[in-house]
Amino acid sequence: MTASLFLRPAIAADAPAITAIYNQGIAARNATFETQLRTVEDLLPRIADRRYPLRVATDGVDRVIGWAGLSSYRPRACYAGIAEFSIYIDAAARGYGVGRALLSNLIDAARDAGFWKVLSRIFPFNTASRALCRTCGFREVGLYEKHGQLDGQWLDVVIVEHLIPENLTNATVFLPTIP
Repeated sequence: MTASLFLRPAIAADAPAITAIYNQGIAARNATFETQLRTVEDLLPRIADRRYPLRVATDGVDRVIGWAGLSSYRPRACYAGIAEFSIYIDAAARGYGVGRALLSNLIDAARDAGFWKVLSRIFPFNTASRALCRTCGFREVGLYEKHGQLDGQWLDVVIVEHLIPENLTNATVFLPTIP
């Protein structure tokens, strides 16, 4: 792992690396209910959707070593200022502060995009992700019991949220204009 770390918006050329890192998380069975490995084609539309920022961390030679992205929370207009986040770090880059830098950068991108809240769900046993979220100002607000099955076993998830105070006063920017 090099000492250099660069954070930037993801581009289409990053899709193979983002896919590989995401597939590490799927295979590890500790970060997502997903079980089917992703393809580059699966990730390209997410990278292209500028409404929901997707950021990458690269090392000094521009190799993607982690990614974090926002996605839609719920389709109703009243939730348009809330985004879910995902974050995945290459196994070889974990423990070096990449996650902290990347998640902080994603929160800034969410602020710039006008979101007033960012949230996610984390397996209770994923202590590294829970610690990362606490470090970045998230709070644990609840637990969904038996939220889904993974490999035939019911798993709970901890709900985490981060409010973006600067956007709470202008929350109406997302509400539709009524003629």
